[in-house]
Amino acid sequence: MIGRVAVGLVVGVLGYVYVALRPPSPKICGSAAGPPVTSLRVRLGDGRHLAYKERGLPKEQAKHKIIVVHAFGDSKGFKLPISEVRNFAIAISIRVRFPCFLEILVGKMILENKELLKELEICLVAFDRAGYGDSDPNPKRSVKSDAFDVQELADKLQLGPKFYVIGISIGAYPVYGCLKLSGAALVVPLINYWWSCFPAELSKKGLSELVPQDRWTFTVAHHAPWLLHWWLTRKWIPSMSILEGKTDVFSPSDLEILQHLDGPQNEEQEKVDQQGTHESLYRDLMVGFGRWEFDPTDISNPFPNNEGCVHMWQGYEDKVCRFELNRYIGERLPWIQYHEVADAGHLLIYKAAHCEAIFRALVSS
Repeated sequence: MIGRVAVGLVVGVLGYVYVALRPPSPKICGSAAGPPVTSLRVRLGDGRHLAYKERGLPKEQAKHKIIVVHAFGDSKGFKLPISEVRNFAIAISIRVRFPCFLEILVGKMILENKELLKELEICLVAFDRAGYGDSDPNPKRSVKSDAFDVQELADKLQLGPKFYVIGISIGAYPVYGCLKLSGAALVVPLINYWWSCFPAELSKKGLSELVPQDRWTFTVAHHAPWLLHWWLTRKWIPSMSILEGKTDVFSPSDLEILQHLDGPQNEEQEKVDQQGTHESLYRDLMVGFGRWEFDPTDISNPFPNNEGCVHMWQGYEDKVCRFELNRYIGERLPWIQYHEVADAGHLLIYKAAHCEAIFRALVSS
């Protein structure tokens, strides 16, 4: 009798653990239980769909085609301050969701001037990464699969044999795996503190300077990704700081940008995690901070004949991606043009002057 009770208890505990650790199934766009498809999409070779949006000149007329890979918690609906600085004003909306998701909506522009895109003859393509917005989830998402998504999107849209890629923050990791480029810009790129290229003391210092809850979240994402959904959904465990709506991870220059909070939310941003937070936000962390098959210093110069260029833009005040580690990568890879901006933080690209400099440097190289 006691043995049966013990077995029952063990089975019950295992069942509870299984249910607690198992993330909910995504609500796939276009399915009976999912939201409707409201965006242009391409069908990939594995049957998944990627939603995209084009800006600037039509690709048939553009001299430069640029794919922008969005950041954590963002979407293809972001709007960068691509304009003449003297004519530009920007407002950022911020709101709290679920109930603690800090959502930076660089979506409401007082003026979005397209003169720079026209002047530089740019067709700008943004897309929802797998699991975000209207793009189908990819439970097998990896650094390489996201890089292949970028390349296949370019093929499907017939952008030509060479194109540019800009990766923002965690959206920079697919750029490391892209091959068919005219050039690339890594803007405040993700740092995986477990890349083997980093000296132990440097990566340890970088981790220690993060707020504790972020340090623990990234550590779980790296060492126990199967536990991450449970970790981030427990109310008694401090979640990732930005998911709790905290702004202490932003630098003074970032907070200066965030002071201009205003306006209605971006319609695209409402759909960021409509298919579920696990296959969008949490999957980002598992891939970005997971175990890579390579680290950046394993990559050889993709442009040995100077037919293209790779830029890295880093804010010196960045408290999300520390400058010391990206500076180290820039020093190890001399073919990367490393730009360290003294008065900038993690929102570097959302300042008009910096954004314009990023685009001009990319297409001029």
